Amino acid sequence: MKIVGRSALPAYEIIGFLGVFVCAFLALYAKVRNELAVLWPTQPKRQLVRSCLDLTNNLCVVVALRHVSLTLFYILVFLSPMCITFLAAVFLREKIGIRKGLAIAAGFTGVVIAVNPFGTSRQGDWIGFVACMVCVVCFSVNMVWSRVLTRTETPESLVFFSGMLMTVAGGVAMMWHFVALNWMVLGGLAAMGGLCSAGAICFFVAVKHTSASTVSQYHYTQLVTGALVTFLVWRELPTVWMVMGGVLIVAAGLYIAVLTKRAV
Repeated sequence: MKIVGRSALPAYEIIGFLGVFVCAFLALYAKVRNELAVLWPTQPKRQLVRSCLDLTNNLCVVVALRHVSLTLFYILVFLSPMCITFLAAVFLREKIGIRKGLAIAAGFTGVVIAVNPFGTSRQGDWIGFVACMVCVVCFSVNMVWSRVLTRTETPESLVFFSGMLMTVAGGVAMMWHFVALNWMVLGGLAAMGGLCSAGAICFFVAVKHTSASTVSQYHYTQLVTGALVTFLVWRELPTVWMVMGGVLIVAAGLYIAVLTKRAV
């Protein structure tokens, strides 16, 4: 997504084509399994709310990756487990407690350290930071809401409905302004669609079979892979402040995961 985002394509066009490929891959997947019925929602209104959150999140991801480094992006969005724990307590009535509360506060402190707002060298700007924070809010609410929806909806229908909304929203926007694609960008969009489809299905299956706060902890592996890809592709190294903040955020998130497992 970061590579495609460096092209001249507007964010809405990237999301629109992403939706097309997501729907195409899921339709093919369901057809091969002879289970096309799993793509249709049982509660369209509830799925529409979740899909709007997903649409906003994906748009902000494209914007954020154009304004911050990949490593810093992952560090910032790792606020999500802390937000999810808080939202799960509010809407799913999962207990927080004093220790989880302190871990959430430590995670937010880690973000401030990673961004280093008073420093002279940064790997991002305020547009990227704001976009990341919107991603955190949308993803966190989306994950908690998905925990409720997986009780009645199939993982395939959740991903397919979201892909349809991205296709429609992107298509409408492209009626006013459209940038022609080349084969390299088209290949990148197709790869995004396939990877997003597979990852999203696995995500919803996981959310269905365990707690929302537990699933979110596995996203921390992206910090290592993101930093590695950033170095290999763009030769960018994280700053000392990013490392310190990232360590604090990961430690807080993993501590929350341990407390959650003990409470089960």
